[in-house]
Parts: sequence; structure tokens; C-alpha cells
Amino acid sequence: MAAWKVTTRRGPKVAREDFDSLDAALAAARDEVDRTLREGRLGTVKAFRDYGPSDRVQCRVEVSGKGILRGPEAGIDVMGDGSLVPYAGSLRKRQLQAGTLDQAIEAVRSELGAS
Repeated sequence: MAAWKVTTRRGPKVAREDFDSLDAALAAARDEVDRTLREGRLGTVKAFRDYGPSDRVQCRVEVSGKGILRGPEAGIDVMGDGSLVPYAGSLRKRQLQAGTLDQAIEAVRSELGAS
């Protein structure tokens, strides 16, 4: 049974992949974020208000582990303007500090490795 799972959400599409090691899961997460960064950016959407590219999540990549009730979870949101928002937690997400993709992956690694 795999110890880590990477879940990628792009709009209504969800993909999941299992991995035996945290390093392999983080490498897959990095590839997915990198692929998204190479895509075009999102535009503004008008609903009840205007949602600019920085308000819209283009892709969410979550890495989760096994646990008794709920395993550790952390991930990276790729915003529509290309910015990265790494986070930790599942129900109560808290933002992690990172300016680059390398820093975001290391922040996620640190969070999941400490669990």
C-alpha cells in the first residue's frame, strides 16, 4: 500500500497518483506545478464581483500521507497569475512562506516530513 498520494485539481478534473516515498510524491508534485506554470494564465471572471487572475486557483496540487484519522497534508496552489501559494493542513489550511517553486517544495517537504 502506498504511503503518499498526490491529488491534482484543475477545475472539475481531479487526478490521483500513489507513491511509496515522500521524495517521489514531491517530485511528481513539482512536475505538475511546473507544467501548470508553463501554461497560459487565467483571465478575469465576472460573477457577483470581478475575480482577477490572482484570486483564481488555476491548479491545486496536494500531497497527503496516511494517518490514523487523517494523514498529514500540504500542497501548492498555482494562482491564475502564476504566483504560488504553498499551504499545510486539510480542514484548516495555513499558508507557508515561499517565493519560488524550490522554496515552496521545501516548505511542503518540511511540513510533511515533520508529521
